Amino acid sequence: MSLLVKICGLRTAADVSVAIDEGADAVGFVFAESPRRVAPADAARAASQCSDNVIKVAVMRHPSNEDLQQVLEVFEPDVLQTDLGDFDVLDVPDSVRRWPVIRESMSAAHNEVSDTFLYEGKNSGRGERVDWRRAAEIAAHGNMILAGGLDAHNVGTAVRIVRPFGVDVSSAIESEPGKKDPALIRKFISAARAAESIL
Repeated sequence: MSLLVKICGLRTAADVSVAIDEGADAVGFVFAESPRRVAPADAARAASQCSDNVIKVAVMRHPSNEDLQQVLEVFEPDVLQTDLGDFDVLDVPDSVRRWPVIRESMSAAHNEVSDTFLYEGKNSGRGERVDWRRAAEIAAHGNMILAGGLDAHNVGTAVRIVRPFGVDVSSAIESEPGKKDPALIRKFISAARAAESIL
């Protein structure tokens, strides 16, 4: 079984290139308040090299419909990732897949999700690790992408315990907030791929 590997918080074409070259399945661009926030036009330029088999993810949190429509028009994502409740009030076209974010504090919400979802702590992009044992229980009910506190040193253990559909990393592959480190990107993807044999 393959493991979906998502590299999140990308801002430059160079970092996207490293992620793609190392075999990332998905690349995430943050349009919410964050050191990694990027303008839709800049994200579109950085992601222009993505082939059809690399998933472009728009990462948002409680966006207005106006902000969402700008991202959809300019960036043209394959997936919208935002908190589960946001989808109740947003106009998301059928052509864009939905990856609702379920936070550890609302873990029972996984019962409302029938497909792929992201599972993380209360705050995004801060390396907050969730309880992997609890996450494993939830992962058994759907396609969980595990996020929060993952790095090249612990992703193998996380995959063994949680057995997720995918893994997501952002802050652990940075030399400083918002600045990606190519070497750390490579190490994380290599470690995640090595963990696939566990699944």
